[in-house]
Amino acid sequence: MIIPVVLAGGSGSRLWPLSRQLHPKQFISFNSADSADQQTLFQQSLSRLQGIEGLGAPIVVCNEEHRFLVAEQLRQLDIIGATILLEPFGRNTAPAVAMAALLAAPDDCLLVLPADHVIRDVQELQRVISLGAQLAEAGHLVTFGIVANSPETGYGYIQCGEALDNQGFQVKRFVEKPALEIAKAYLASGDYYWNSGMFMFKAAGFLNELSKHAAHMLQVCRISSAGLQTDNDFTRIPADIFSTCPSDSIDYAVMEKTSQAAVIPLDANWNDLGAWNSLWEVAEKDADNNVLLGDVSCIDVHNSYIRSGSRLIAAIGLQDMIVVDTADAVLIASKDQVQSVKQIVQKLEMTNRAESLGHTLVYRPWGSYESLVLGDGFQVKHIRVKPGASLSLQMHHHRAEHWVVIQGTATVTCDDNVFDLQANESTFIPLGSKHRLQNRCADWVDLIEVQTGGYLGEDDIVRFDDVYGRAP
Repeated sequence: MIIPVVLAGGSGSRLWPLSRQLHPKQFISFNSADSADQQTLFQQSLSRLQGIEGLGAPIVVCNEEHRFLVAEQLRQLDIIGATILLEPFGRNTAPAVAMAALLAAPDDCLLVLPADHVIRDVQELQRVISLGAQLAEAGHLVTFGIVANSPETGYGYIQCGEALDNQGFQVKRFVEKPALEIAKAYLASGDYYWNSGMFMFKAAGFLNELSKHAAHMLQVCRISSAGLQTDNDFTRIPADIFSTCPSDSIDYAVMEKTSQAAVIPLDANWNDLGAWNSLWEVAEKDADNNVLLGDVSCIDVHNSYIRSGSRLIAAIGLQDMIVVDTADAVLIASKDQVQSVKQIVQKLEMTNRAESLGHTLVYRPWGSYESLVLGDGFQVKHIRVKPGASLSLQMHHHRAEHWVVIQGTATVTCDDNVFDLQANESTFIPLGSKHRLQNRCADWVDLIEVQTGGYLGEDDIVRFDDVYGRAP
């Protein structure tokens, strides 16, 4: 059986302001400014596997704070039986894959995929996965090398050695990101490929090589695996044990050291969307070589990427520029400076700016909320609750709330009172009262929440009961 192992960690800070710590790039659709009906990168990584013979339910490795994003996006794909493995903190790719391998059957063939890649030629991808499965069955640890079409300095490289059966090659060596002149020489030689970070091997074969080359890492992972806890849809790795695990990539821990490494060339219009210029490269362009998404009006603009998420953008006389608008932040950068976006995010983090952490629109397992106005002592939010969903029974120490229903029927608990609110009806939730919002109907509930008080932070929530396991 082929088990997809999707590595869905990471923050994608070079794609700020769209990608944020609490909602990173792998869970975003970049196909249009309005991504409500578009598949995210994470969803695409699973959808393009459909039709592969012998495909099993995936194992998704992600951060604790992204668990509900993963669960909801799997639900949207109608994927049943997936394992959502929660890392208490990142330890790079080798421990993540080791934990997945310990969950799988020894003979299962693991297909390790980063969750943030774009691959346009799905048919070619599935063809090389079939070849990879054959090599994995023969005992090889397979990596997929992207056929290079330019001397990129932002990727690692794989040099191929002797040919193997089924159009694969032995791996001669892995190479770090090279200088430009060296990258040009690699491209001219024809025997170097970009390192995609995609792998395929039998679970037992990977664990066996890990025992040879990173024995302590495997030991910690085995102990962690024995202490896994499952609640609701999630499998949690014990933090106290996993904290002692070394941090290392699959490349460093195993692939550069094993004698079983093989590489299969992949030429399928691949891109890892590492920065905003990558989005410009892979997107459809207009007559002026621009990518324009959302409400954008241009005069004399060329070779640029302009994305409006919340308002009209009017641009005049721009060349080779990136402009990205969200509800609370705007990025303006030259295309040749986009790698520095990560430094902007670091500056925001150092000054505790909320714009580095999350968006004004925040998704929750029960629906979403969006901060519309925030002022001194008050905040206005738009709250949406899914059919059949319920927020936790909770209280606040520092704020009171007014709720006004826009559409649907909201069931409200306020201390000992339980009652329904229809559209155009409202209620007051006093400070310190135990309260809950539920939607028992078949349609969404929309309401406006007005908060008043001396502190309005999201950490001023005491939960007493919660169907999503967030209460003590």
